[in-house]
Amino acid sequence: MTEEKVLQLISDMESDWIERTRSTADDKLGPAICAFSNDFPNHKHSGYLLLGVDDDGSLAGKKWTDDDLQKIGGIKTNGKILPQPSIILSRVFNLEGGDVVVIEVKPSTYPPVRYDGRCWIRIGPRRDKATLEEERMLTERRVSYAKTYDLVPALGSNVADLSVDLFKISYLPNAIDKETLIENGRTIEEQLASLRFYDTKEKCPTNGGILMFGINPEFFLPGSYIQYIKFSGEEMTSDVEYEKKFSGALITELQLLDNFIKGNIIKDRPVKGESFQENTLRNYPYWALRELVMNAIMHRSYESNAPIYIYEFSNRIEIINPGALYGEATPQNFPNASDYRNVVLAEGMKVLGYVNRFNYGVKRAISELTQNGNGKPNFDLSLATKFKVTIPINQQWQ
Repeated sequence: MTEEKVLQLISDMESDWIERTRSTADDKLGPAICAFSNDFPNHKHSGYLLLGVDDDGSLAGKKWTDDDLQKIGGIKTNGKILPQPSIILSRVFNLEGGDVVVIEVKPSTYPPVRYDGRCWIRIGPRRDKATLEEERMLTERRVSYAKTYDLVPALGSNVADLSVDLFKISYLPNAIDKETLIENGRTIEEQLASLRFYDTKEKCPTNGGILMFGINPEFFLPGSYIQYIKFSGEEMTSDVEYEKKFSGALITELQLLDNFIKGNIIKDRPVKGESFQENTLRNYPYWALRELVMNAIMHRSYESNAPIYIYEFSNRIEIINPGALYGEATPQNFPNASDYRNVVLAEGMKVLGYVNRFNYGVKRAISELTQNGNGKPNFDLSLATKFKVTIPINQQWQ
């Protein structure tokens, strides 16, 4: 983005690919970014949000600080826009009449995109909530784009292979705003398709739909389970003390796994501190371990027939999932960069509350492990087809 380009955008009449505003409020920027991401006119090029410019094209006299820019940039990762938008935030342009910042929003390959459960589009200079027919057009357009594996239709399946009640009761109210649900006259297939769990062309659930709501996901995706094994010692040759398999729809298994981590793996005991105060010693911090397990579920390759393995040894926990780093994430930039092998699952886990913010959890997990006395986890990024993390036990525990 150059100053010449910024001046050109400012001088152009506001259209379906340019919007001007002086506001940085989430409820202003969110719908605007959502609408550009949906690219309803199908321009197949970026839309531009000009911050610090009034509707008539005059500069608003704004002065942007670093805190302002961080707040603006955070809208990409705070999870309110799903699926996660692709945006580029420009530098501050100091123009006569005020500062200007440009948000470039690229068209999403996974429409419809929603902000807080609502689908927004632009037609000419007008931004509005998409109608049922307009949202259906976005859903149908998606099939022509490149797909992640969880968007691929699970051929041979049908709606009867899904737990529709779980979708309606436990998922839909969290994913779609109340106003849209009240207006909703769509069939169950249309409701599933609008959230990427059903393929309208093949007339069957997607792999994401099978994983999230399937009555028997392993029938269609044999490796779609989590295997936990606890060993008595430090090696796999040690006796197996306990093992458990987590299979079934993720909408129920995620909660069961969460409860298992909290109730069966995490242990604490009182220890005497200074001045005879009693402190709590914990073998692993709950949130950090939960985050690394959820990260494995969200990022693994479901094309593999291998499950996710969670091995608990007397001195460490190992989590191994099929699929190495994906897309823009590389050994050189991990964990500061991330990409999503499974966009449907990433969105689903955010809707259900198992992901708080995108591109944030691993860094926080590292911090919590260090603070708890476990030290930093070891990420083995050298494996060609797997991702492995080793989490040492709290050094004071043994």
